[in-house]
Formats: sequence, structure tokens, C-alpha cells
Amino acid sequence: MRSLLTLVLGLVLLSCQSPSPDSGTAPAAAPPDAERDGLRMIREGRQIFRHDTFGDESFWGDALQLHRALAGAKLGGVGPGVSPKTALGVGLKVDMEALPAALVEQVKANKVNLDDPATTAELLKLNAVVGVKGFFSASGALQSVGITCALCHSTVDNAFAPGIGRRLDGWPNRDLDVGKIISLAPNLKPVTDRLGISEADLKKVLLAWGPGRYDAEVMHDGKGMRPDGKTAATLLPPAYGMAGVGSHTYTGWGSVTHWNAYVAVTQMRGKGTFFDPRLNDPAKFPIAAKTRDWNIRNNPDLVTSKLPALHFYQLSLVAPTPPEGSFDRAAAGRGQGLFNGKATCATCHVPPIFTEPGWPMHRAEEIGIDNFQALRSPDERYRTTPLKGAWARAKGGYYHDGRFATLPDVVRHYNNHFRLGLTGQEINDLAEYLKSL
Repeated sequence: MRSLLTLVLGLVLLSCQSPSPDSGTAPAAAPPDAERDGLRMIREGRQIFRHDTFGDESFWGDALQLHRALAGAKLGGVGPGVSPKTALGVGLKVDMEALPAALVEQVKANKVNLDDPATTAELLKLNAVVGVKGFFSASGALQSVGITCALCHSTVDNAFAPGIGRRLDGWPNRDLDVGKIISLAPNLKPVTDRLGISEADLKKVLLAWGPGRYDAEVMHDGKGMRPDGKTAATLLPPAYGMAGVGSHTYTGWGSVTHWNAYVAVTQMRGKGTFFDPRLNDPAKFPIAAKTRDWNIRNNPDLVTSKLPALHFYQLSLVAPTPPEGSFDRAAAGRGQGLFNGKATCATCHVPPIFTEPGWPMHRAEEIGIDNFQALRSPDERYRTTPLKGAWARAKGGYYHDGRFATLPDVVRHYNNHFRLGLTGQEINDLAEYLKSL
């Protein structure tokens, strides 16, 4: 009996031992761990969001030659170059946490020339210019430039100085004058050829955008201006508060990850894959149909493998909490009752996600505005905008084109359109509640 027991114990111990390298048995995979894997995805996605160009430097640098305008003639480029002061003036931001402590002290002591484009080049070498990545030769010369998601969808908290601070990922950069920056490119021919217009006409469209605006449809439908003569560009939307939200963008083109692919490949001109046959419409999207922007296949594909982590990171970006003292708490409490009751806001802006679960899309006449921007989208509707963090995107106004300067203006519009019968005090209370979200 004892010998049998010894044999059994020996077999048990042997079975618990790890296989030898020569056994041919693969080691067991690490068990699933949602928290560990989630954190890894967030870190990967943050890196992609902040620093990955998806190979778009072949467009912004190699084709448009934008890096030559940034460097200036003294550094082998063209023109006066872009100094840090000029860069901040067109809304570019600087990540203070990417700056070495010695450089920070030099800036504080006014020992750094912020009027010199060479300083901008040094900031690019440090990956300190939010959303812009420089590519340098072995000798240190700026030889190309690319952009990242953070260019339009991050800003900074101005902790060091205006335009210089800690990153605020997901916040729309409503100071960024994208059109003016593009207009600086020495070679705009790739764009003018695509649109079939002159360089003068292109610059007229670009310079009409103004701070905080971008036109994601013009390269597909060619409509640079509205019928009323105003720019067709829309305000840069936030990338925060998207968890639980079914459709992205003002006109609900698709999911968050659909729009990520759309922007990375068709707007940033990164090297990836994008497929959306709705763009293969010669009547609505004549340029996209002609250029086959509805079915883009790049090899190698530098975008698709990064979409999962990028999506995961964006969903982790919660809407920012309003600062203490930025709204009247008593009025907001009354406004909450109106939101859920008399004003009927909660019918579409369903708490706690403050948009509609499912398909949150409405025709222009339902919300009482023109249909110009809606008609530029596949479904020809406007999305019910999520309301959380509305206070953080107040600059430039509300709605896709900023037509309403303030939240009370938005409330007054709906009060009139739906004949809600709100008093002046109730309009103010409801606006204070919106500020509190």
C-alpha cells in the first residue's frame, strides 16, 4: 500500500511540473484579466492618439511640403518660418510635460527665443507640439512633418502659460486655425488638383474656416461655402464622453471607430484601409466617387491594427466636470426638473448619457434648423448631441456651426421651435443645469 501511495504522489508531482523546453508542449496562456488588458489598451490607445501619424507625413510633409514653411528659409525651408509665438497664435499647443526641466527654467528666465523658428524645430524634436510630429535627418534638419489625432482633439490647461500646459485629451482645440495652417503649405497642388479649383480659391475657403473649425466633407463633395456665403466648416467636436454613444459626429456618419478610420485615412491621409460605399455617390460625393475615397487600400496598412486601442482609449475619456463656481447650483437644480419635465429635453437627451440610445438621428425640420450640413452626410440627418461637458466646448458657440453663441440661446431656440412656454427665469435655470453636466 505504501509503495502504491508513493507512486501516486510521484505521478501527481510530475504532472504539476512545467514542461521542459524540449517537451514540445506550449506553455499555458496567461489567464484573461480584464483590468490588466484594459489598462494596456488604454496606454496603447493614448500613445496612438497623441503620437501616431499613420504615415500621413507622406501627405503633409512630402506632398504639401508643410515642414518647409515651418522651418523657414534660414533652416532650409521657405518664407519666414513658424516661431513658437506664431505657432501659439494659430492655436497650436505645447505639452509642458514633454519639456526638460532645464528648458522650462530657461523659458521662465526669458532665455529662449520664442520668435525663432529654430525653437519650434527643437520643440518638435521633443514631441512637445501637441498633434504635430517632426521627422528629422541624421544632421538634425527638419525633413518632413505629420499630424496626429491630438492636433484637433486635444488642448492644454495653460498651467505654464497661455497655450502651454498639461494635455487635455479629447477636448476640441477651438483655438486651432487649421485652414490658416494648411494655407501655409508651399505646395497646395495635390489639393487644388483634387478639388479642381485655383490656389487662390482654395486659400479663400481655407482662410474662411477660422479658429476651431474644420471641413471634413469638402474633399468629398467640394462644397467649401454654404449657400448664404458663410464657411461650410464645422466646429471641431469633442472626443470625450463617447462611451455609450452610438453615433459620432454632428451628422452621425457612423460609430466612433468608423469615424476614426474615416479621419485617419481620408482626412489625415494616413496609410490605411477605409471602406464606405455610401461615398460612392457621384451626385452627393462627386470627388469621393471620382477618387475612390470610398474604397482605399494601402499596403502596408498603418491604421487598421491601431483602431481597437484607439477606440478603447477614446471611450475611456470621460466628459470633464465643470469647475466649482462655474454655475448656479440652485438654478441648476430647478433646471434639472425642467429638463426632465416641462422642457421635455430628456425625451432625446436621455440621462445619464444625454443622447438617445439606439439611432439618435433627426431631420433638420424636427429641430428647426436648415439642412445644409445634414445633406452632406449619408443619412441626411443631425445627431442628438451628447450634452456632458458642454461647458468645455463653449468657445465658438453651440451646434455644429456655432450658430448659437450661448446655452441660453440654445434653450431659447427650442423654446420657440417647440412652443414650450418657458419663462425667462426658466430658460436661465435650464441653461445653468446644462452648464452643470
